Amino acid sequence: MSDLNLKAMILAAGLGTRLKPFTDKHPKALAPVNGKPLLQRNIEYLHSFGIKDFFVNVHHFADQIVGFLNSNNNFGCNITISHEKEEALETGGGIKKAGWFFEKEQLPFVVMNADLLTNLDLDRMLAYHKKEQPLATLAVTNRKTSRNFLFDDEQVLCGWMNNKTDEKRISKLAHEPLHAGAFTCVHLIEPAALQLIKEEGKFSIIDSYLDLAKKYTIKGYEHSNDIVVDVGKPESIAIAEEYFH
Repeated sequence: MSDLNLKAMILAAGLGTRLKPFTDKHPKALAPVNGKPLLQRNIEYLHSFGIKDFFVNVHHFADQIVGFLNSNNNFGCNITISHEKEEALETGGGIKKAGWFFEKEQLPFVVMNADLLTNLDLDRMLAYHKKEQPLATLAVTNRKTSRNFLFDDEQVLCGWMNNKTDEKRISKLAHEPLHAGAFTCVHLIEPAALQLIKEEGKFSIIDSYLDLAKKYTIKGYEHSNDIVVDVGKPESIAIAEEYFH
């Protein structure tokens, strides 16, 4: 990736309600895994692929995140902070607010959640994205989750399903049966997508993808052999510590 100088956004504004009691006094992005905060791990992970320019949105205990980054000299990277002071804008609102940061280069950019740890090979995902040329590429695995994206045999996004309620949202019809993919919360997005997102303010990027998929191609990138840990609950920290030292 280093030859492209891609930029990345880390979503770190969430309230982290599932990670209580830690998040009663701290942002979830600073939850430690083997003594190293999640945010640091993901900055170092992305930096290992040559990414140096970051956009980080903050809200819950924002000053702690800013102080942590400042005290560590931004881990040798260039980090721009987006302080969502009034309210957290959720994934879609946060990404859309970052548009000015990504649009001038006209290169795809990476987005990932601060509370997600993975060893996904971003270089391979980028090669897939460049070959397929979708509006966005979404990393997915076959693990069990409460909600899934639905894809056709060409990995084109066609819909979404809530496995607990059986609610389905279909964006485009396919001839073959759709198969489920669990979203890793790592995205490669073309800047053009930001101009096409209709929603404003606080909204989920999932809604935007399902809307865009009606007219544009959004693809899934399968990486089920990789490690993926959603560090959203206290018990998941112990799981993450088994894989990330």
